[in-house]
Amino acid sequence: MLPSKELEYICQQVGRLARWTGLKVLSLRKDKPLEVETKGVHDFVTNIDKYSESTLVDELQKIYPEAGFIAEEGTRTDRSEEYNWIIDPIDGTTNFIHFHPPFAISIALAYKGKPIVGVVYEMGADELFTAWEGGGAYLNGNPIHVAELPLSNGLVATGFPYNDFSRLDNYIESLRYLMQNAAGVRRLGSAATDLAYVACGRVDAFYEYDLKPYDVAAGCVLVTEAGGKVADFRGGDDYIFGREIVAASGKAYPEFQSVVSKYLAK
Repeated sequence: MLPSKELEYICQQVGRLARWTGLKVLSLRKDKPLEVETKGVHDFVTNIDKYSESTLVDELQKIYPEAGFIAEEGTRTDRSEEYNWIIDPIDGTTNFIHFHPPFAISIALAYKGKPIVGVVYEMGADELFTAWEGGGAYLNGNPIHVAELPLSNGLVATGFPYNDFSRLDNYIESLRYLMQNAAGVRRLGSAATDLAYVACGRVDAFYEYDLKPYDVAAGCVLVTEAGGKVADFRGGDDYIFGREIVAASGKAYPEFQSVVSKYLAK
């Protein structure tokens, strides 16, 4: 695997690219007519999503050309056996359509399926979250760390199911428990931002199912490098491609993971 110093350099380059692209996306959102297509039930893509992904793909292949791509809108589909860029050009597209932050650019570099560089640029607040394996996590260049509150005092973030309702009843029951036993529950509409907020201590835990790799890959690096824990609903490590995720601070994690597993683990 690439040494830490090279990962740091790559992370810095990707961070600059994410912010530059995000600022261009915001400019286009204000000046260009928004064209919205439907990919599935409650699943949208805009002409600006496609612009963002095309720009990112073009520039990322210059930063580390050996890597393949896993990109939401399919601009590039050539995966590598070792390194891959995992890209969400606008995470929170529904928010973006309504110009209701948060919405974010999410970019990860993964090695054999494990994300080792993570960048999330939340455009609404001009906040750049960066992390690389062994290097810590940062917000606009300043170190960040997860909060260390127990679940009873913690704020929980989640995402509502939008087209897979197979576990909806159990999900509602998990919400009922958390509403009664945590400090509060929030739904922001951008999983990448949710994970970034766990990393910087704004929320203490996050869970959601039916997610894709590009929704979570970058955020997982942020959480783990900020001192948190990430798992699937059973407490295992299939959270990048397994379509379900639990993330929390070390103090909140044991109880939180147990609760999510009780209600939602298959």
